[in-house]
Amino acid sequence: MPAPLPTLVSQRMPEKMSRDEAAFADLCASTSLAHVAYTSPDGPRIFPTAFAVLDGRLVIHGSTGSRWMRHLVDQPASVAITKLTGLVVARSTFESSVLYRSAMVFGTFSVVGADRTERLLARLSDRLIPGRSSEVRPSLRKEMAATMLLEMPLDQWSLRVSDGWPEDEEPDRCGDAWAGVVRLGAPAVSAEAAPDLRAGIPIPTSVARLLEDPSGIV
Repeated sequence: MPAPLPTLVSQRMPEKMSRDEAAFADLCASTSLAHVAYTSPDGPRIFPTAFAVLDGRLVIHGSTGSRWMRHLVDQPASVAITKLTGLVVARSTFESSVLYRSAMVFGTFSVVGADRTERLLARLSDRLIPGRSSEVRPSLRKEMAATMLLEMPLDQWSLRVSDGWPEDEEPDRCGDAWAGVVRLGAPAVSAEAAPDLRAGIPIPTSVARLLEDPSGIV
């Protein structure tokens, strides 16, 4: 089981919180982008990076010349992994929101030993582009020397899932505004009317345009 979470994790809307390890693993497998946050002598910093979960650890890589990579070693950090899955289109902007799966991982990064670096780099590459490592030449010694691979144990994490229909108040349900959810996915984007939507209310222009060109959000 995951270790107890830091007290700084918000417990607002506990119904969205989850400790489901299978759901956490599914989220990590569904996206390859994470944001790493840490505190530097110059103040708080956050950066996006590709990641993979390999052998039960969160693995990232970068240049040995990278200041932020070097600073991360043996320092407390947090990692955010988020997958946007839809938009809640409510009858009011107040009740509108997004659907998502998100996890926060807390821990300390350490440098992967030289004896494991080349193998893990190949696996990281194949996580991003399956089978790619077998299609290209092996990494050169100077390339390996210029690459830093860091890993963090998955001992402390928090999963948060937002999925559901608009929660409009009764007065708004009697109005003429469309309500539902816009499901995001690859390659298709779809809109689903809320179960309690009155019959005859068409999809609004804003949602129709989003279905035609979802590039801004997907």
